Amino acid sequence: MNESIKAIRGMNDILPTMTGWWQRVEDILRDTAMAYGYEEIRLPVVEMTPLYARAIGEVTDIVEKEMYSFADRGGESLTLRPEGTAGCVRAALEHGLLHNQSAKLYYSGPMFRYERPQKGRYRQFHQFGMESLGLSGPDIDAELILVCARLWQALGIADHVHLEINSLGDADARVSYRQALVNYLNIHRSVLDEDSQRRLDSNPLRVLDSKHPATQEVLNNAPILADYLDEAAAEHFATLRALLDKAGVVYRVNPRLVRGLDYYNRAVFEWVTTALGAQGTVCAGGRYDGLVAQLGGSPTPAVGMAMGMERLILLCQEVTEAQVSRQADVMVLGQGEGYSGAALVLAEKIRDGLTGLRVLVHMGGGGFKSQFRRADRSGARFALILGEDEMATGRVTIKWLREERDQEVMSQEEAVVWLRAHFAL
Repeated sequence: MNESIKAIRGMNDILPTMTGWWQRVEDILRDTAMAYGYEEIRLPVVEMTPLYARAIGEVTDIVEKEMYSFADRGGESLTLRPEGTAGCVRAALEHGLLHNQSAKLYYSGPMFRYERPQKGRYRQFHQFGMESLGLSGPDIDAELILVCARLWQALGIADHVHLEINSLGDADARVSYRQALVNYLNIHRSVLDEDSQRRLDSNPLRVLDSKHPATQEVLNNAPILADYLDEAAAEHFATLRALLDKAGVVYRVNPRLVRGLDYYNRAVFEWVTTALGAQGTVCAGGRYDGLVAQLGGSPTPAVGMAMGMERLILLCQEVTEAQVSRQADVMVLGQGEGYSGAALVLAEKIRDGLTGLRVLVHMGGGGFKSQFRRADRSGARFALILGEDEMATGRVTIKWLREERDQEVMSQEEAVVWLRAHFAL
């Protein structure tokens, strides 16, 4: 017997029991982004490898250890996208979206990183991201954070996430701070965890992210990035804070907050939860004013954010009582000679009259008891019953499935009007 083929580790099927959650969250994300004037862009899953090496940074964990890269038949090095910002900027440049104008774009879809799969973090994962290109003021940073706050309200998770912000300063300030941090950490190098020792030589700001207790103890007395900000970056961050205060957004300044990608500068932020254990970051973003020029365009300010869909949906399931598993709004059931044809015709009449209604037709025979059990499991509000009497008279019996009410008998045309009135309510 041939051995069955299974999915690749860390690349998961999303089954019908879960797709209702995905659709609900995706609808809220898309509608909210559009409410703020962002337009959808759809990006390739595969890009040229140099795009990520140049944008993300060759000494980052993503480029060094996590990218799925391969040579195609023409000898080009290609990579399954590990994140969305670089591809979004590449597309904006390639198609002239930044020519004498700004752009507000959103995207969603699968990303790929080779890392150890764990709860909420997989080798194929999905991201929703928003990028604003061409606007330099802290007001667009603040608006992007307000987008997130509105999303959390709509998703019912606002009480379970909190905002942390920091400023990475501009390039010169980061160079000065980086040297001061390296000098300090080298004194304590033997105490640092192995991963931090490696990062100290390649990407020392990432040491600030360490969760290792001994390393955290060392970091308590480390230099603070805020002390190295130039006047422009400090003013940008102060204005951002003032805007958030005015909008009533609660936040915490976290001086250790850095982003794992080299292109970030100035203000960065993370929305964090304690409801998912160690995987606490729900959404992260910040300003990346140098990336457009780094990828061949004119110097262009930019800010963006992204969130992992798997982790976001886990949080929604964990802390909300939303029910999204309903298969049907109405279920047609019955038995007797001619039932199948009559049921299909009735279902089509309902779909014609009530666009978007989910109408499920019972198929496969069976008694009314088993049919009602299936109707109950489907989540439908009403069952439309076609027995021999109904089919003989062109009528239908409507039974309430979620409330104790008397059933009603009417013509099929009247039933469509009746359903339209009740679903309008």
